Amino acid sequence: MGVSRRRLLISDFIMSFMWVWSSVLIKMFVHTILGYGAHDLKGEILKHAISVINMFLFALLVKATKGGAYNPLTILSGAISGDLTNFIFTVAARIPAQVFGSITGVRFIIAAFPNIGRGPVLSIDIHRGALTEGCLTFAIVSISLGLSRRSRASTFMKTWISSLSKLTLHILGSDLTGGCMNPASVMGWAYARGDHITKEHIHVYWLAPIQATLLAVWTFNLLVSPSKDEEAKKREKKSE
Repeated sequence: MGVSRRRLLISDFIMSFMWVWSSVLIKMFVHTILGYGAHDLKGEILKHAISVINMFLFALLVKATKGGAYNPLTILSGAISGDLTNFIFTVAARIPAQVFGSITGVRFIIAAFPNIGRGPVLSIDIHRGALTEGCLTFAIVSISLGLSRRSRASTFMKTWISSLSKLTLHILGSDLTGGCMNPASVMGWAYARGDHITKEHIHVYWLAPIQATLLAVWTFNLLVSPSKDEEAKKREKKSE
């Protein structure tokens, strides 16, 4: 395994660890330190605003680590369209690193704050839950793929659109499944609760999002023609 790949695995682990911590710290800052209630409108607005800033910070970390990630769906959507070696590396190494980072992060959270809660919980039946997470995932993956093709758009604008999209979809699904769209993060909390191998967890938070990611990539490639940069890369590979 090359140095760059080892660096990616370490970055994935650390960023996944930081991601589960960030969501908890934002809630603690708004509700515990500032004293806003659970359904206080001002508190919710402030929490969502900080969440957007947090997503900008993680976007900077992705650049700083040269491709580090905290969400398996993000790297899976890219690996599907890539070569077989990269796909195997993503599935067999990067996604487990993210899961392990999330589990470790949640363990530290519970050790430091025993009464912090137990993460996202499915509040509807398994079929509607899987459909909800699948639809949310399909939407965010499609948006991310669309933004990746807009080479002329600034990084700030891409991050802004992506952050607002994730926040909107999260709000829509928060009362049903938690609106996570991140199997690794959910796995961290499920492992802490001891229900990480239940049918509900596997179907709703793993199988449905993965299937939705595959469908989103296939649909996007079917409907959208490849960009000029991608066509040029393909020609270079053929010439080699």
